[in-house]
This record gives sequence, C-alpha cells and structure tokens, in this order.
Amino acid sequence: MKIRNIGLELYSVREDLAEDLYGTLEKVKAIGYKGVEFFGEYTHTAEVIADALDKTGLVCCGWHTPWHYVQEDKLEATIAYNKTINNKYIVVPGLPGDLTKSKEGWLTVAKKFNELAKTLKEHGMMIGYHNHHAEFIPFPDGTVPYYLLFDNTDKEVIVQLDNGNALKGDGKIYDVPKRYPGRMTTVHLKPYSFTNGFDTMIGQDDIDLLQFVSLCEEYGKTDWYIVEYESKKLYAPMDGVRLCYEAIEKLGLI
Repeated sequence: MKIRNIGLELYSVREDLAEDLYGTLEKVKAIGYKGVEFFGEYTHTAEVIADALDKTGLVCCGWHTPWHYVQEDKLEATIAYNKTINNKYIVVPGLPGDLTKSKEGWLTVAKKFNELAKTLKEHGMMIGYHNHHAEFIPFPDGTVPYYLLFDNTDKEVIVQLDNGNALKGDGKIYDVPKRYPGRMTTVHLKPYSFTNGFDTMIGQDDIDLLQFVSLCEEYGKTDWYIVEYESKKLYAPMDGVRLCYEAIEKLGLI
C-alpha cells in the first residue's frame, strides 16, 4: 500500500514561509513532498504563488481558506485566485464562534457548505472543512458537532479529517472513513500522543497510521495525504516536517 500524493500544510513552516516563499518551497520539494497546502489570507498575488509552484514543481493541494473568503462578497475573487494557482480544494479550517455554539449554528453552516459545493463544482473546485478537537465535544444532549455537520452536507463536501486534532477530541478516527465513504479527498496526518500531546512524531505517537491510511484508501478515496506538524518543542519546523516524511517513508507508505 502506497500513498498516491503526499503534501505539506505550510502552516507547519509558517515562519520560514513568511521570510522566503521560494526558498521554503524549494526545501519542501527537496524533502520529497509533491504538494503544498497554503493557509490564511492572501499575502502574495496569485501570480506570484503560481510562479513559485511552477519553479519548484510543487502542486497546490489545497488552501485553508478563512470563512469570510467564501461569503458572497468575496467568493468570486476567491475562485479567481484559486483558479490562477490551479487549486481545486478550498478548505475552511475554522468558523466564527457564534456558529459553533449551537446545533442550529452548525446546521446553518451545513446549508452554506452545500450551497458552496454547488457553486464551486461549476468551476471544477470543491469545498471542505478541517476539524480541530472541539468539533468532537458533544452538546449536552450528546450530539457531536462534527457528525452533525457532515451528516447534513452533500457528498461533494470534503471531510478533511485531521487525525491528530480528532484524537485529541476523542474522535473515532478509524470510524470516520467508513461513515463518510468517498468524501475524504484530502486528509491531514498530524502526530498526537495521549501523553505528550502534539510534541511527538509520526510513528512514535498514538495513531496507527497504517490502519488509518488503509481505511482512507478503502473507504475515503483519499487523493492527498497532507502532513501538518505543530510541535516546536522537539525540532525546528523544517526538521520536523522532514522527519515526518521520513517516518512515513519508513512505514512503507511512500
């Protein structure tokens, strides 16, 4: 079993990226990553990003896009920007607090995602949502926000499971691919330890990555596996993402 496409969430090396876009992408490519997922506000023009990707031979495998960038007043510009950099996957990594405090708020979000999925499909793109741990903390009646969201969204909405964040929230990471078959187009690989939190490394944490990837392959139909490494305690960011890649390689997945 091999991973088809391995990418890096650039938030992992955000300080390096802020100082040197081209140089950072060159280092990421040299490690072996095939693609990169950008994040946040657009701090460069789309043309600069497209040029950097072209020069380094990397693919844009997603953009963690702020919620306000996919609202009506900004959506057209967001689509145009991502078309320029050949990005198909627009993934929302967080929501305004007023939308996450109630079940009604999450259902409002689900409706918006369904609308966005239809609009983006016309442009050859997809919308998705990236979890943190809080989405797995149930409401008093036992309803889990994560499941409430994805149970009420269409199959075209990407379930971008972050396995480390989910495990922190006691999410059943090995059940999600079966629950949402064909929807895990991109996923995040983030090491997490019940003892040390995110201060750990792939292969040394509490995630059975071989099992997780196997389930993503069988059920999730995953196209991109995206590494996100959060710890700064153990290694410098670029060293951390290199060691993550090497750990995945040692498991025989790449």
